[in-house]
Amino acid sequence: MSETKTRPAPKAAVTLTPAAEQRIADLMAQAPADAIGVKLSTPRRGCSGLAYSVDYVTDEQKFDEKIETPGGTFYIDSGSVLYLIGSVMDWREDDFQAGFVFDNPNATGACGCGESFTV
Repeated sequence: MSETKTRPAPKAAVTLTPAAEQRIADLMAQAPADAIGVKLSTPRRGCSGLAYSVDYVTDEQKFDEKIETPGGTFYIDSGSVLYLIGSVMDWREDDFQAGFVFDNPNATGACGCGESFTV
């Protein structure tokens, strides 16, 4: 008799806090009609080399990671996944600023203004 081994489902590269999931829901509630979700990518930018970018996405790319949240679909750019494994994405808002904040264990440095990071 052959034995079937099961494996747990793979963990997502990025963990979203409840505040980040709510912000995704808020964004999707006001999204353009052709948006299918929001996407996190790490374009080359800033003093340190890479930056976090969250934008609406209108088409699904084959190798992007896809995370279903209660408020909409969250994608991670396939070319960025390796830079983000184990990260936590949060949404923080106060009287002076609002934005997504990342706790990225892969980042080895960041620029002084906090716009970009190095891996």
